[in-house]
Amino acid sequence: MTTAQQLNAQFGIDGQLGFREDASGLIVAEIGNAQASASLCLQGAHLMTWQPNSQSVPVVWLSRDAKLAAGKSIRGGAPVCWPWFGAHAAEASFPGHGYARTVPWQVVETGSEPDGATRLTLRLMESEKTRAQWPHSCTLELTVVVGETLRMELATVNTGIADFVIGEALHTYFQIGDIGTARVTGLEGCDYWDKVGGSTLRKQDGAIGFSGETDRVYINTAAECVIEDDKLKRRIHVAKSGSRSTVVWTPWTEKANKMGDLGQPDGWREMVCVESANAIENLVKVAAGSRHTLIVEYRAESL
Repeated sequence: MTTAQQLNAQFGIDGQLGFREDASGLIVAEIGNAQASASLCLQGAHLMTWQPNSQSVPVVWLSRDAKLAAGKSIRGGAPVCWPWFGAHAAEASFPGHGYARTVPWQVVETGSEPDGATRLTLRLMESEKTRAQWPHSCTLELTVVVGETLRMELATVNTGIADFVIGEALHTYFQIGDIGTARVTGLEGCDYWDKVGGSTLRKQDGAIGFSGETDRVYINTAAECVIEDDKLKRRIHVAKSGSRSTVVWTPWTEKANKMGDLGQPDGWREMVCVESANAIENLVKVAAGSRHTLIVEYRAESL
């Protein structure tokens, strides 16, 4: 395994990007430039934090009880769900939301953008264990561009001779003032599967507000969403392409207590997930020799 020292020598950028080894033994990339700061764990290519310098609090939320551990997902940030979303269709023993978020990735490129943002590209490292769960020839890369906006590009390339179908999501947790006063706009009139209401199909009426556990998969939508946050006096814009599903999730009290790592006792009140995805009827067929890319861009606007 490549060491943090080796990564700094090959990929570090003075004054912008460095690598360190966490107490867990996992390697974390630390980004800081004139526009923003961010951190990313190489296991899972898991972006953990992002805060534009224009914002007094982070935009991407990381639980204060989050732990880094080999083979375990991190609570918060932007987990990469791939090559399936939710439970595996046929094999119950396979991990929920796929294996990409819990296996090692390797750095393949870093650089500075013309506007001063910092770019980092990682590739999922295959193993016997991953091939046993996903026996298809392909590469998966995540490119993260950290600046006043945060851009993430998840690219699946089918290098084989047969088509395959993927589900995916960037399962991003956003920091908000309080879930009881936040709302999400942009999905008005969209159909969604209500996972709390027994997986029933419903239609969104007006903005999304929160008064209890919410787990919804909005389908057939490429809409930009906005998280309206009166308490922190800001809007978070979520724009996407290559994605036809949006997932909106908050656990609320009972589920949060059972999960135990959301920042007890009420850390869950300070986050909401708005996930850019391809799920349920929006799964993506990636033809042999072709590429599919899911792109999201996040922007915070003070009110």
